[in-house]
Amino acid sequence: MNTGGRLIAGSHNRNEFVLINADENARIRSVQELRGQTCEICRDEIELSVDGEPFVACNECAFPVCRPCYEYERREGNQACPQCKTRYKRIKGSPRVENDEEEDDVDDIDNEFEYGNNGIGFDQVSEGVSVSRRHHSGFPQSDLDSAPPGSQIPLLTYGDEDIEISSDRHALIVPPSLSGHGSRVHPVSLADPTIAAHPRPMVPQKDLAVYGYGSVAWKDRMEEWKRKQNENFQVVKHEGDPDFEDGDDIPMMDEGRQPLSRKIPIKSSKINPYRMLIVLRLVILSLFFHYRILHPVKDAYALWLISVICEIWFAVSWVLDQFPKWYPIERETYLDRLSLRYEKEGKPSELSPVDVFVSTVDPLKEPPLITANTVLSILAVDYPVDKVACYVSDDGAAMLTFEALSETAEFARKWVPFCKKYCIEPRAPEWYFCHKMDYLKNKVHPAFVRERRAMKRDYEEFKVKINALVATAQKVPEEGWTMQDGTPWPGNSVRDHPGMIQVFLGSDGVRDVENNVLPRLVYVSREKRPGFDHHKKAGAMNSLIRVSGVLSNAPYLLNVDCDHYINNSKALREAMCFMMDPQSGKKICYVQFPQRFDGIDRHDRYSNRNVVFFDINMKGLDGLQGPIYVGTGCVFRRQALYGFDAPKKKKAPRKTCNCWPKWCFLCCGSRKNRKAKTLAAADKKKKNREASKQIHALENIEEGPVTKGSNVEQSSEAMQLKLEKKFGQSPVFVASARMQNGGMARNASPACLLKEAIQVISCGYEDKTEWGKEIGWIYGSVTEDILTGFKMHSHGWRSVYCTPKLPAFKGSAPINLSDRLHQVLRWALGSVEIFLSRHCPIWYGYGGGLKWLERLSYINSVVYPWTSLPLIVYCSLPAICLLTGKFIVPEISNYASILFMALFSSIAVTGILEMQWGKVGIDDWWRNEQFWVIGGVSAHLFALFQGLLKVLAGVDTNFTVTSKAADDGEFSDLYLFKWTSLLIPPTTLLIINVIGIVVGISDAISNGYDSWGPLFGRLFFALWVVIHLYPFLKGLLGKQDRMPTIIVVWSILLASILTLLWVRVNPFVAKGGPVLEICGLDCL
Repeated sequence: MNTGGRLIAGSHNRNEFVLINADENARIRSVQELRGQTCEICRDEIELSVDGEPFVACNECAFPVCRPCYEYERREGNQACPQCKTRYKRIKGSPRVENDEEEDDVDDIDNEFEYGNNGIGFDQVSEGVSVSRRHHSGFPQSDLDSAPPGSQIPLLTYGDEDIEISSDRHALIVPPSLSGHGSRVHPVSLADPTIAAHPRPMVPQKDLAVYGYGSVAWKDRMEEWKRKQNENFQVVKHEGDPDFEDGDDIPMMDEGRQPLSRKIPIKSSKINPYRMLIVLRLVILSLFFHYRILHPVKDAYALWLISVICEIWFAVSWVLDQFPKWYPIERETYLDRLSLRYEKEGKPSELSPVDVFVSTVDPLKEPPLITANTVLSILAVDYPVDKVACYVSDDGAAMLTFEALSETAEFARKWVPFCKKYCIEPRAPEWYFCHKMDYLKNKVHPAFVRERRAMKRDYEEFKVKINALVATAQKVPEEGWTMQDGTPWPGNSVRDHPGMIQVFLGSDGVRDVENNVLPRLVYVSREKRPGFDHHKKAGAMNSLIRVSGVLSNAPYLLNVDCDHYINNSKALREAMCFMMDPQSGKKICYVQFPQRFDGIDRHDRYSNRNVVFFDINMKGLDGLQGPIYVGTGCVFRRQALYGFDAPKKKKAPRKTCNCWPKWCFLCCGSRKNRKAKTLAAADKKKKNREASKQIHALENIEEGPVTKGSNVEQSSEAMQLKLEKKFGQSPVFVASARMQNGGMARNASPACLLKEAIQVISCGYEDKTEWGKEIGWIYGSVTEDILTGFKMHSHGWRSVYCTPKLPAFKGSAPINLSDRLHQVLRWALGSVEIFLSRHCPIWYGYGGGLKWLERLSYINSVVYPWTSLPLIVYCSLPAICLLTGKFIVPEISNYASILFMALFSSIAVTGILEMQWGKVGIDDWWRNEQFWVIGGVSAHLFALFQGLLKVLAGVDTNFTVTSKAADDGEFSDLYLFKWTSLLIPPTTLLIINVIGIVVGISDAISNGYDSWGPLFGRLFFALWVVIHLYPFLKGLLGKQDRMPTIIVVWSILLASILTLLWVRVNPFVAKGGPVLEICGLDCL
């Protein structure tokens, strides 16, 4: 049973367990001697003994242990001090246990719980105390019978009296037969109200009139005490422990103090063979390269050398990809504990606020209906409404997006209460109404069907309005759009317009149809002017950070693409289980969720789901320093985005021994002192250097030495200037950045905040600041996600990979071949840009907290486009070998055959073991292998050349937004063909390999049986290329299995060239020319 390091009381034999949570309000805090003294077992404060002295459990070493831990150790443990192993002696006020020494004096606690002599059970004693309490306090029985259910459990308490009431006014009366010499009791609860008990006052000489004074206040405080006890102790259902029978209820401590999540390591039966196989594969690779290098092919030396170079590169790429998967883990969250800790009944929710960012650019490529569904799923999320704010960035300044968002806000007034009333999943209406599922499952409300039909009709009307807006926006007036009041739309010029902010929801006057408050919804379009570099998506996200910092300033941020809706309404709670965990949450910079997609064909022809990456690679990274940031579905800590270092653990002071005489250290004391001084000086210089480099830990900014007069003003002005140099010239935003836990400035009017928010999204705000360099989303690459995550990991932060059973987010992916290749092209281009920048993980970020295996994963993420060069060469070698009759491997011996078989077997078995612990199907794994070749010989190759042109020659490439098409039929886009130059390299490889296969077989048929042996290796090599490119071939053929005309033209052209070359080579003719012999016949 997981106790979270807390005190557990009870008995395994009796199947009773009570986890004790100290009530912070009931602790003794006024004793000067106990300040800072905590129990080394449960970390609770140490109380006073019954004599009023500090409680000391062990008189030998005075090891700090509180009384509950001491009593539990004596009753259920080994009855010895954890430090000196001395047997505990019974202390006055503690019950006697077996093997205690005989003593003359016996205190009241020992008598009170010695039930065997009087034949009174524990329940009878509880009832006696409770009934006597009712009779002598003057309260009716019904007043105390209304105690909460948790009070029916026998509780172990600390027995402290309320310090606000004097001791003579506590109406706690105990039957006299249980009274003794002590003055401290443990209150217990009711057991059986039918059993009577004799009055047993604790202080018989006290006047009963004292109890009548202030009885109302006493009763209120007793009820408050019972309520707090009920909060601290709960009966929970025990699951998964074979020691307990099904249905047993176990009294437990406040479960909200338990960890909010836990790691689940991969079973050793799966991960240990996997690691052993990786090591074995390294050995096989070493032997393989040893053989390949020592056995060159003399008649095809150039082909042999090229093939060896390519194979060495593939081996290095495999190492970079494989070793970051050495420690794969999974995680589990406890949402019920999160609610117990931060959402107590009758109190406001203490969950942290979250600002949600949605980014969109072109409403024609990113349909407004998809964006509207994403926004609706955010507004209806299962989270306190006052803790959620949704910011939509319209980087295209389109009036279509603005009007669609206005209609979305109006429809949200109906949709949000409907979702929360009936616990709808998913909460994006388009996907909720179109999914084929049993929508009546777990629905018991009689009005659900009627309201669902009405809501579906309302949503269809909403869709018609959005479609009408899209149809209207197709034809833009020459003078541009105008708003309802006749004012020209500020965004008529996309590249030259002022900043715009509109708050649709969140004001006091806008509520839903049931008069409930709605989350805040804000439209943001940053200012754009000619001559400024706006940094595309990264610049838009940084604008949202600043706007949200001024308007809401939540400590946590969630960013999603416009086509990624919240599929699991508890997604934010899942992330908060990591972020708000008091033990491990402070070092987490972000929580990354996997990307899941709708609308992909069952076979996933082009590996759009990317299952291998999200279910294998990311789980492996989670066991290191955390997964990389993938651009969407990620919850950030705002302080980590502000460029601050992760909090460092305070090292425990070294334990020194004072029992040795001082002369023992004379010989080496001076040397140690010099070394210590040197280290201290170096550490001081390092701290000063770090302090001058960046502003660390905002709490250190606000604290510091306090001087008088002008020095204070000068230091505060210098600090303000330093902050403005880092964050920009906005005092409101700078003030919000200094709030580590978020929050807003008091007495700030909405009009002033909006004015300040307009300022922070102006074009020149980031000039001469650290935005995009050390703060926010980092500039310099179209894949700003990898760069941003890498910077945070370099600052010592760690990330977490959260994979709930119900996918947190779902989105749409381009399923036709051309769009998919363009998407991969953009990702690869960003990696090339990072590789050629100063932020390349090969040489950046050393000494900053980045683990070396994590660094390998980042190196692999920026190096993989370079693999396209050896890959396209290696895929051309089979055709060249078949056409020329040469091969890259000499005549294979038995040793070489064993090596090749061992290498291919290790590759296959490694994939099988990864599929087992990653829970990935063989179809997904094979599609990933196929598209690795398709993307490598097309998109990665083009990205490499475009990146070199952009970085070295300054030739910029346009950023292509991936189309998010609406639903025009199931998998309608799968067969859509769009011509692009990315199709040329794989098409050429397909043709030359097919021709090579035909030529090789023809040659073998002509030369006879002996030529089939050498042909086998070449054919296997060529078929390997063709099989990997097979999905690409299906994409070219389209739905009707008819190849496009342009592909036919290219095929004929290339086939003609290769045919002419083949005729020039003339493989069917002997190398020495035709042999002429005299046949012996006279033909004349």
